[in-house]
Amino acid sequence: MQADELILLCEKIRTYLIETILSNGGHFAANLGVVELTVALHYVFNSPSDRIIWDVGHQSYPHKILTGRAEEIQNIRNFEGISGFPKLEENIHDAFGTGHSSTAISAALGIAAGFKLNHINHCAIAVVGDGALTGGMSFEALNNLATSNANVLTIINDNHIGIDPSTGAIDRHLQTIENIHPNLFENLDIPYHGPIDGHDLPALIHSLTELKAQTGPRILHIRTVKGKGYAPAENEQTRFHSTSKYVKISDEIPRRPKWQDVFGKAMFAMAEKYPNFTGITPAMPSGSGMVKAMDAFPNQFFDVGIAEQHAVTFSSGLALAGTRPFLNIYSTFLQRGYDQLIHDVALQNIPVVFCVDRAGLVGEDGPTHHGAFDISYLLPIPNMTIAAPATASELAALLEMGYHAQGPLAIRYPKGEIPDFELELPQIPGQSFCISEGAKIAVFSTGQGTVLSKNTSLHGAAHFHFPIIKPLDMEHLLHIASQYSHIITVEDGSILGGFGQYLSAIIKPNLPHIRTTHLGIPDQFITHGENDILYAQCGYDAKAIEQTILKLQSQL
Repeated sequence: MQADELILLCEKIRTYLIETILSNGGHFAANLGVVELTVALHYVFNSPSDRIIWDVGHQSYPHKILTGRAEEIQNIRNFEGISGFPKLEENIHDAFGTGHSSTAISAALGIAAGFKLNHINHCAIAVVGDGALTGGMSFEALNNLATSNANVLTIINDNHIGIDPSTGAIDRHLQTIENIHPNLFENLDIPYHGPIDGHDLPALIHSLTELKAQTGPRILHIRTVKGKGYAPAENEQTRFHSTSKYVKISDEIPRRPKWQDVFGKAMFAMAEKYPNFTGITPAMPSGSGMVKAMDAFPNQFFDVGIAEQHAVTFSSGLALAGTRPFLNIYSTFLQRGYDQLIHDVALQNIPVVFCVDRAGLVGEDGPTHHGAFDISYLLPIPNMTIAAPATASELAALLEMGYHAQGPLAIRYPKGEIPDFELELPQIPGQSFCISEGAKIAVFSTGQGTVLSKNTSLHGAAHFHFPIIKPLDMEHLLHIASQYSHIITVEDGSILGGFGQYLSAIIKPNLPHIRTTHLGIPDQFITHGENDILYAQCGYDAKAIEQTILKLQSQL
C-alpha cells in the first residue's frame, strides 16, 4: 500500500472505532491513540512471525481490526463475543494474553530468548505505555533485557496518562527526555530512539523500518494523544477511557450510586474527621472513587502509580508512622501484592485496611479482571479480618470499623450499583438475617451473594447474611447451623477454598448430619459478558438459588 492509502486506512479505522465503541461500549480513548502505531507495526513487521505484545492490552482494538476481527468489534466484550484484551486462543496474531499492566517486556524477552535458542530470526515487540513503566515488573524486565542481546523492540507509547493522569518521576523523565543525556534507557545501555510523533504515520514507518533492520534490545519512544481524533475524548481522557453501551444517552437519566461512589464519599468524610487518615491507590483515583477526597486533602492521599506491591508495603509504612492507611485496590490487582500482604502486613499484624474493589465477577472485562479469588487467598492468612458488605450502610460501618482495627482488614465489595434495600438487622460484627419458622433449609450468604439471594423467593428457607467472613463467632455459627438439615452457601467468589467451604469445614466436624451445597464461581476461568449472564452460567443467580432450594425441599 502507498502512504496515502495507509493514511486513509487509519482514518477508516478511527471512524469505525468511534461509531462502534460509542454504540456498543468498550475501551475507547486508548484505542484511538494507537491507530497510526498499529497500522505502522503491521505494515513494517510480519505478524504473527514477528510477535507484537500489547502491554495491558486494552488498546488492541485496531490490532484486532487489522487481523481479521473487524466485524466482531461490534460485539466486543459481550458474552460469546471477542475479548477486550489480546487472548492466545482467540487469534494467531495475539502473541500473548494481557490484561494486567507491565508484563509485555518480560513476555517479549522470553519469546526473543526462545527464538534465539531455536535459531529463529524474528523480532519480539513490546508496546508499553508510560503508565505501565511505573510498574516494577517493567524495570525488572529492562534490567534483564539490557544484558540479554535479545531481539526485542520496546515501544514506549507515551500519552502522559493511564486511566488518570500519570504521576511520579518516570512521567517527569519522559516529558523532559529531550534535554537529558544520557537518559534513563541509555544509562542501561539500551539504544534509545525518539521521541517522535506517534500520529505521524510516515515518520513511524521510517523509524520502525530502520529499527527492524537492527537486532538486540532497542527502544522507540513515541508520543501520542489518548482519544486522538474525537474531541470529547481528547478533552476528557479519563471519562472516555472506557464507555458503556449507548453512552450517548442523556446523563440526566437517574441511576443508583455505585459502590465506588459510596466509598469515595466515605473517604472524604473520614479524611475530614481524622487528621491521621490516609488513602492510597495504585493509579486508580477515578475508578476507586477517591478523586474528590484526593483533591480536597492532597497531603492525606497518595497515588503511587501502577505499583501494587509497592502500594501494599508503602501502606504498611504509613501505619507504622502513626497514620491509618486505607488502600483501595481491585481484587484482581491485589493478587499482584500477595507476598507483601502476607509478609509486610499480616505477619507483622500491621493495621492496614484493604478496600478490595471489583470483588467477584466484573462483567465485560472478563477473566483478567474478575475478582474471583480474594476470599480464597485471604482466608488462610493469620491476623486477617475479611468482610463483605451487602449494602451501603454496611460498607460505611465497616470502613469506620477499619479505622479502629488493631490488625489488617480486607473489605471486599463488587463492581456496579449499590442494591436498593437495607437488611432487617444490620449489625457488624455478626449476622443479619430473616428467618422462616420451621424451615429445614438455610441459605448462608455474604456480600453480593446476599444481594442475589435477596432477589429470589426463598420458598420458606431461612436466610443468614455474614458481613464478617473471618473471624467467625464459632459458637453462634454452630448454634444457627444446628437448626437445619441442609445449608446452601452463596458467594460471588471461588467455591474452591471460599466462604462456603470455610463454613463447611467448621460445621461438618461438629454437626456431621448437616448437608451442604455451595453456590459460587466454579473451578474455571470465567469468560466476559454481562454479569447477569455470567451469574446464571456459574449457577448462582437468583433462579439457580431458587431451583436449588426447591430441589432440596423435594428430597426432604
